[in-house]
Amino acid sequence: MSTIRAEMAATVWKVVAREGDQVGPDDVLVVLESMKMEIPVVAETAGTVTSLPVAEGALVQEGDVLAVIG
Repeated sequence: MSTIRAEMAATVWKVVAREGDQVGPDDVLVVLESMKMEIPVVAETAGTVTSLPVAEGALVQEGDVLAVIG
């Protein structure tokens, strides 16, 4: 299992993946926006997205869980 966490405070600009999706390494899960820059958040391993507890427009803080891949 792999837990993907926010590396900085940001706004969730776009949620690309959905729970149940099969993803591979480097597949984009979520796009964050911080200081007018888009930051893609990618899967670190292959697997199934088991949790995606974020919504577009939400504010996330450093360390917040963005996705869990099982």
